[in-house]
Amino acid sequence: MSFDVQAVRAQFPILSQQVDGKPLVYLDNAATTQKPQAVIDALMSFYTQTNANVHRGAHKLSDEATRRYEKARDQVAAFINANSREEVIWTAGTTEGINLVAHGLAKQLEAGDEVVVTEMEHHANLVTWQQACIQSGATLRVAPIFDNGELDIQTFQSYLGPNTRMVAFPHVSNALGTLNPVKDLVAMAKRYDALVLVDGAQGIAHGGVDVQDLGCDFYAFSGHKLFGPTGIGVLWGRRSVLEDWPVWMTGGEMIAEVSYQSASWGALPLRLEAGTPHIAGAIGLGAAVEWFGSLDLAAVQAHEKALIESAMLQARNIEGMRLIGTAPNKVGILSFVMDNAHPADIGFILDRQGVAIRTGDNCAQPLMNRLGINGTARASFSLYNTLDEVDAFFVALRKAQSMLA
Repeated sequence: MSFDVQAVRAQFPILSQQVDGKPLVYLDNAATTQKPQAVIDALMSFYTQTNANVHRGAHKLSDEATRRYEKARDQVAAFINANSREEVIWTAGTTEGINLVAHGLAKQLEAGDEVVVTEMEHHANLVTWQQACIQSGATLRVAPIFDNGELDIQTFQSYLGPNTRMVAFPHVSNALGTLNPVKDLVAMAKRYDALVLVDGAQGIAHGGVDVQDLGCDFYAFSGHKLFGPTGIGVLWGRRSVLEDWPVWMTGGEMIAEVSYQSASWGALPLRLEAGTPHIAGAIGLGAAVEWFGSLDLAAVQAHEKALIESAMLQARNIEGMRLIGTAPNKVGILSFVMDNAHPADIGFILDRQGVAIRTGDNCAQPLMNRLGINGTARASFSLYNTLDEVDAFFVALRKAQSMLA
């Protein structure tokens, strides 16, 4: 098992640039990943050779655009081991995918029903269910986490019952890096026949997502966090659930028959894809999963594990630095606060040294409140990062600490 990180980095043009005369050290991968040349080429090829609308043109360009677009659906279906291509619904990203499900569920919920989420949710997987419950009169239950960022499994399980209609939680916490035991949580929810949605925004880029094996009903993720374009994402849904799911938007290709008085909807997947889709984005995402799927997954995961382990080890040697999120099962994210230093100031000083990180509440304000902080500085790692970059991050961090003391 080997992983040539330099050969991988050479495929990402943006990583060779400098920031203020310093080599770019890009550690904001939880926000968005960079794009390999294979994805850039796929986008360029579409716009320069094949640009046309799909499914509706009577000419060669439209036929070829449709072929590439639907090939991308097949590529994504294979990548996540969907049972059929009809289960892959194109969205604008994770947020739209979750909203699609929550919009439909809100029409089915009633007083007495319960939706279970966790304290570690991104706003996209909290506010959506919160609003669905407000609209329907259902109850939102929020399962607690321990101070180290690990889910309290026992309490989570106690929150499930015959009134549970939906359970939603992240595969990986964007703010903490906590890797949740998805299969176990799904199995607990299924004892009560609850639907389960997994927010896969942070889990998908670490590989090994098999939706059939996980056992969930929905898995949502964004292309831009999987080395693909922005503005494209996927909602995978179990076909038996999606077949009759209330439509999210209407118009365009999703319609079967329409009159001035009524309309009927087409078959999956188009019934949940209204309007002209993000054709180039889907093609780019297809190229991204093909590129990622060509790598040795075990070697990639071993490399990423070495990165986070090095970061965790070095963090322990910095006085006044407190890690936020130290669950035993953790992936790719180092969130922290430092004595007498605002996260925004840390981020600014690191940027002047070429190191890009995220600062703020990470779109998880209730979680920050739960932890008694306003926000964090967050370094997040991907497969193209190196151990030398981890070292460079800590050199820059020590400089920031001395400047802010």
